[in-house]
Amino acid sequence: MGTVRRPGAYVCGIDAAMDVIGGKWKVLILWALSERVCRFGELRRLVPGITEKVLTSHLRELEEDGIVHREVYGEVPPRVEYSLTPLGVGLDEALKPLGAWGRENILPGTRSDRSPEPGVPRSGSGGPGTRPGRARTAGSGEGRTSSRDCS
Repeated sequence: MGTVRRPGAYVCGIDAAMDVIGGKWKVLILWALSERVCRFGELRRLVPGITEKVLTSHLRELEEDGIVHREVYGEVPPRVEYSLTPLGVGLDEALKPLGAWGRENILPGTRSDRSPEPGVPRSGSGGPGTRPGRARTAGSGEGRTSSRDCS
């Protein structure tokens, strides 16, 4: 493992899974790779806001954890493609209910954006689709086009 694993036993399965996918970007990398096989530049475009250094680091960690496969082609110029392994596909399937929960409860235009009573705004609202104290930014996933939602 490229990442430093916490010493001792995990408390539960979620604890172990979060050790593999924890952080801001890894789940979005998994989402992008579940769409199709990608080259590095494609992943950078599909995950707006991620730096090359962080993307490289996370791809290495996911590869070491058996989640991502890195295929290097002996061509000039070199070509490298990333895809999900069967273990990664299983992890993506396990994350789909979490994505559904996010769409139903957090994303704009869903149940969670409606006031509890007509005419009563949500307390602490920073606008539609925001959580109290968190503003939405251009790199937060808005405007992303895909054959399916990020889930």
